[in-house]
Amino acid sequence: MNVEAVRAIYTFEMARWGRTLMQSILSPVLSTSLYFIVFGAAIGSRITQIDGISYGAFIVPGLIMLMLLTESTSNASFGIYFPRFAGTIYELLSAPISPLEIVLGYVGAAATKSVILGLIILATASLFVPIRIAHPVWMLGFLVLTAVTFSLFGFIIGVWADGFEKLQVIPMLVLTPLTFLGGTFYSIKMLPPFWQTVTLFNPIVYLINGFRWSFYEVSDVNIAVALGMTLGFLAVCLLAVWWIFKTGYRIKA
Repeated sequence: MNVEAVRAIYTFEMARWGRTLMQSILSPVLSTSLYFIVFGAAIGSRITQIDGISYGAFIVPGLIMLMLLTESTSNASFGIYFPRFAGTIYELLSAPISPLEIVLGYVGAAATKSVILGLIILATASLFVPIRIAHPVWMLGFLVLTAVTFSLFGFIIGVWADGFEKLQVIPMLVLTPLTFLGGTFYSIKMLPPFWQTVTLFNPIVYLINGFRWSFYEVSDVNIAVALGMTLGFLAVCLLAVWWIFKTGYRIKA
């Protein structure tokens, strides 16, 4: 393992993020505050509690997941796309660095950024509503696991995209709608039976409910299934990244 190579990529990516630190942090903090103001005023006054939890506290895990999925995907996709766009990816591929070390550097940096932002969102939310974390270790585990999984997913998108506009296609047109429809702001038990069944085909439901369980010990799905779905998606992403480097798909061509 070339630790210096991994550290060089990781440090470079974190330094690039650090140059826009205020913008990177201010945007999610403001977004979270607006969610609480808008949803707290418009919906919280009508839905006081869900599963014995105040509505404001109930949506906190969903808001963190919403940010985590989009930020992990965006950070990792841009991180690998820019070297492809600038042509510096060939210098990286010709260096004595293995594909594993490249992935560790880029994905590790993207996941780190997302976890930091997730903790900042959690701290911001605690200013608006009282938050109880029943299982802090599981909470951090779900946070890190989701950040790594979707950073790998973003890495795949960054390799697949052949233009800047394509970097936002899947996050905006697929991930964000699935997150909003995945129980971010409501319990799927509130839906009619038919739509409850349909919603169970949305993989984001399992991520949000697994994360919410670590806070309040309430979930619309089985926790083991939620963890299994997350690990399964992680395995699929790892397999896809392995195939990309094995075939050189859009990296060596």
